[in-house]
Amino acid sequence: MEITKVVDTKGMACPMPIVKAKKALDALESGQVMEVLSTDKGSLNDFQAWVKQTNHELVKHEEDQGVYKFYVRKK
Repeated sequence: MEITKVVDTKGMACPMPIVKAKKALDALESGQVMEVLSTDKGSLNDFQAWVKQTNHELVKHEEDQGVYKFYVRKK
C-alpha cells in the first residue's frame, strides 16, 4: 500500500484528528491513501464513524505503543 500523505495528530483531542484528516483528504485524489497518527483513545470510534459517513474506505487501523494508525483511501 502506497501512502500519499501522513497526518500527525498525536497529542490532539477530539475532534481535531478528524478535522485535520478531512482537510488532508480533501487535497488527495480518488484512490490515494493517507495515514493518520493519533494518540486519542476515542479516535478509533471517531474514524470508523467518519469513514462510514463520508463513504471513504478505512483500509486498516493498528495500535502501536499508544499510537493509533489509520489508513484511509479516498473514494
